[in-house]
Amino acid sequence: MPKNSRACLLAALLSAVAVCGGDAVARVFPFGPRHRAVNDLANQFVPFHAHLWDLLRGRADGGLLLDWRAGWGTSFLPDYGTYLSSPFAPLVALFPRADVECAVYAITVLKTAVAAAAMTFLLRRLGPGAWWWAAVLGASYALCGWSLAEGAYNPMWLDGLIAFPLLCLVGEWVREGRRPLLGPLVVAVCWVANFYTAYMATLGAALVLLVRLAATDSFRARTLGRAAVTAGTGVGLAAPVLLPVLLGSRHAHPGLVREFAPVAGTDFLARLLPVTYGFATPAAFVCTAALLLAAAPAFHRGVPVRERWLWPGLCAAVAASMQWGPTHLLWHAFATPNGSPYRQTFVLSGVLVLTARAALAHGRPDRRAVAGGAAVVLVLALGALPSPVLTPWALLLAGAGLAAVAGALLLPRRGRYGALAALLVTGTLLGQASATTAYADRERLVRLDDYPPLGAEQERRAAALAAADGWPAYRTDPGLPRVAGNDPLLLGGQGAAYYSSHTPAVLTATLDALGGGWTSRGRNLLGLDNPVTDALFGVGARWRDGRVVRTETFLPLVTVRPPGPPPAYGRSPFRNQELLLGSRVYEAPHAGACRVGTEVFLWAPDATGPARLGGREVRLLGGRPKRQAAMVSLGFQRTPGLRPSLPGPLPDSGALGCLDHDRLRTAVTALRARAATSVEVTPSGLRAVFPPGGGTAVVAAPRLAGWHCEGAEPTAYGGLLAVPLGDGRTELACSFRPPGLRAGLAAGAVAGLVLLVRVRPGSFLRRRRAPAG
Repeated sequence: MPKNSRACLLAALLSAVAVCGGDAVARVFPFGPRHRAVNDLANQFVPFHAHLWDLLRGRADGGLLLDWRAGWGTSFLPDYGTYLSSPFAPLVALFPRADVECAVYAITVLKTAVAAAAMTFLLRRLGPGAWWWAAVLGASYALCGWSLAEGAYNPMWLDGLIAFPLLCLVGEWVREGRRPLLGPLVVAVCWVANFYTAYMATLGAALVLLVRLAATDSFRARTLGRAAVTAGTGVGLAAPVLLPVLLGSRHAHPGLVREFAPVAGTDFLARLLPVTYGFATPAAFVCTAALLLAAAPAFHRGVPVRERWLWPGLCAAVAASMQWGPTHLLWHAFATPNGSPYRQTFVLSGVLVLTARAALAHGRPDRRAVAGGAAVVLVLALGALPSPVLTPWALLLAGAGLAAVAGALLLPRRGRYGALAALLVTGTLLGQASATTAYADRERLVRLDDYPPLGAEQERRAAALAAADGWPAYRTDPGLPRVAGNDPLLLGGQGAAYYSSHTPAVLTATLDALGGGWTSRGRNLLGLDNPVTDALFGVGARWRDGRVVRTETFLPLVTVRPPGPPPAYGRSPFRNQELLLGSRVYEAPHAGACRVGTEVFLWAPDATGPARLGGREVRLLGGRPKRQAAMVSLGFQRTPGLRPSLPGPLPDSGALGCLDHDRLRTAVTALRARAATSVEVTPSGLRAVFPPGGGTAVVAAPRLAGWHCEGAEPTAYGGLLAVPLGDGRTELACSFRPPGLRAGLAAGAVAGLVLLVRVRPGSFLRRRRAPAG
């Protein structure tokens, strides 16, 4: 087997063994009883991969452009481009749907292994050196702290971990004037796979290219121009996905806006060591072997003077840029992230590994270089001592690894000494990376929000929802208790619950006006269990109290409202529901108590704790601006004068609403008389037929930008999609095209033409000048 292939395979194997070994030590799924269902991994990535499974198997409600399951009908292409456009994501279809968590884990390990192989290939491409050292350094990059602590539960980011070495390789082709076709295609694949981390990887690869040009005396304006055209063409080819993602973000409900505050220098240094964890600190750990070698070039006489300072200087510059506000914003596309503020850390780890390669590319470091590199590592460790992030295990493993690597570098090269050196370095890598993985696994479960893992109960619930499904005649809501932020995608059915970076502002505003609840400052929408909204949005079945409950009090997906202005929402969600329904169905309580026979609803968005009416208790979790409790039912009023017991004082006189179900049934019957007689949904739209008579056709779906309807311009009716009907019109046909898709396709076509001209300019011009036949 060629040494390049041998090195790449070894790097991939080391990475997979370290990750799986660390998870096994921590007894985390799939190697033990502890689950991995934390934060966005449970809320977004697993449910979106479950939905991708349904799409690939032809079982989804909707298609690539439109998702009919979550958020009462939302744009899907931006979500696809954000969470699922990785070339590895379709592998989820190889697993049973019930094992989607295992599928996501397997894809995570595979991405880590591919990142190790990609970096190893780059290192071998950049210059000479022992093949096993390239494998160790490549695996050290893939097993950096960012990958083990952040990428493990944000697997979409791991595509950026793969992209960095690939884009550096493209930089080498640009520098040499080679691969004019393959270069832009690699850029395009990286940007489609995950544009967010690919952007950071592109910045890092540009810095690496500048160092390579300066180090090799090949700094030419023409080379920089070629690099810009290559990158621009590749990004242009990815535009059909990128532009809808960008515009999806612009139409999204705004998230948390934060001011960047640099982390303490001691914490920054501590995260260079193994077995540390911190949500708001940069996980810059690389194996001690890479750290020592990254510090060695300054002391290595065999390294040319220019490289001796350029590579360590690049490491220092990237580290400093992570701590300065303007460059922090540059790394994150000019928006401080809502969450971990050091998402570009993998670039620093990559630069450290490339610098370590420079120490080996010009002959093995001598005693002076090894001692100098070890001294730098010791100084960094001493500087980290005051940090509360530092653990005793970090110091122990760092010290043992430093001694092992230094000893390995000073051993003779040949015979059994060479094998011993390889074992010492490889053992250091596996020990430190596995321990860091295990520590991060334990800390995540303690520090981050966690959710129920998928199991037999969730499978039973999904099967019951599937058996009750009647879409599009009616919706089946996955109901409560919530499993994750995207239960309709995970469990099935069609509901209001939805959580994404692209949660539409109009959807959040509409749900909020109707009494819905949310977390994550309005981006994580909770399902709303209410008979009025169930009627309005056509929910004919929902999961409640451990079983599917059916109702006949629901409207078709498309109804017709009388001519007139759309409803103007106010402060009361009870009144807003009535405005959207067109009938009064709630009564005000008398002396704090509802009339016997009515259903008591509570709207206390900021309350946290139990609320009771008689023997029924519900728990509220509110507190704006971070979260808002949904309107909840306290049950039917059975006893005259019985008042609810709340976790605090009653917010105001409008916090209670008494629902008269007879009035609700009468209102639904009246609207059904003018509703659509047939509704057909497609992967990107809908068609409906209804009786003549004019008015406004209202679709029980949010009025998103991108809807187009034949014969009329869509409008909004209480936040829902609406179309004015002329006299005699009895059909409605609407289609959805995500904003930016058409422009993205045009940009992709232009980029493709540019690529064609670059690859075969002479033949292209000859074809244009050839006379007509």
